[in-house]
Amino acid sequence: MSRLTQRFAERMAANSSALVTYLIAGDPAPLVTVPAMHALAGAGSDVIELGIPFSDPEAEGADIQAGCERALLHKVRLRDVLAMVAAFREQDERTAVVLMGYLNSVEAMGYQRFAKAAAQAGVDGVILVNLPPEEATELRQELSSRGVDLIFLLAPTTTDERARHVLTEASGFVYYVSLKGPTGSANLDVEGVRARLNQLRSMTTLPLAVGFGIRDGVTARAVAGFADGVVVGSALVRRMGELAGQPEAIPAAAAAFAGELRAAMDAV
Repeated sequence: MSRLTQRFAERMAANSSALVTYLIAGDPAPLVTVPAMHALAGAGSDVIELGIPFSDPEAEGADIQAGCERALLHKVRLRDVLAMVAAFREQDERTAVVLMGYLNSVEAMGYQRFAKAAAQAGVDGVILVNLPPEEATELRQELSSRGVDLIFLLAPTTTDERARHVLTEASGFVYYVSLKGPTGSANLDVEGVRARLNQLRSMTTLPLAVGFGIRDGVTARAVAGFADGVVVGSALVRRMGELAGQPEAIPAAAAAFAGELRAAMDAV
């Protein structure tokens, strides 16, 4: 059983929701990333999404764009991201790690080389925002042969027909984008998301994780009442960015925020 499957299964068995936290590799400085990952895991994160810095994002809001720019100032590249995962794995074999970014970075490395390096580093899943299922066959085969899941996103605008097709290609879990807009947007329609997830459950047995618009304990608790996973990214990246001048304070701040989210979710 993969780490992703195990983490979600454990939370489901406990009638709980998995906490998925997102940070950007190398933001605000490369030496901060691995300690922050350990801090998040220690505070209750079941899955850590590690963002691959990219200069031309398509879905990110202002906070994550700024975080990518901070990381790119340090010239953080995909090979550096993989090295961070490998360093994290030296002390943590339990927490699932998912890389999130854009196909451009992977194509520059090459599918086979990337899949091999990701598996060796200890990556459990990959989310590539601009990779549709129709163009994913080669990469999916390279990843799945090494035990790495290729995870797809669904949006409020995804039709039932399209969702069924995407879900036949998905593995690991399904990332449901909760609103129309970039990361960090407000106006989360909790009841609308609940209704859509109920529909999607008739189409797949994969865990359904909800992201975009979840920014604090209140919103995390609301979504944890019906989602298999709660994804929090922009709010964490913003907190880390605010401490760019005090990098030594970042792990504790990350742990405190994750702990707040976990406590709120567990109170459901």
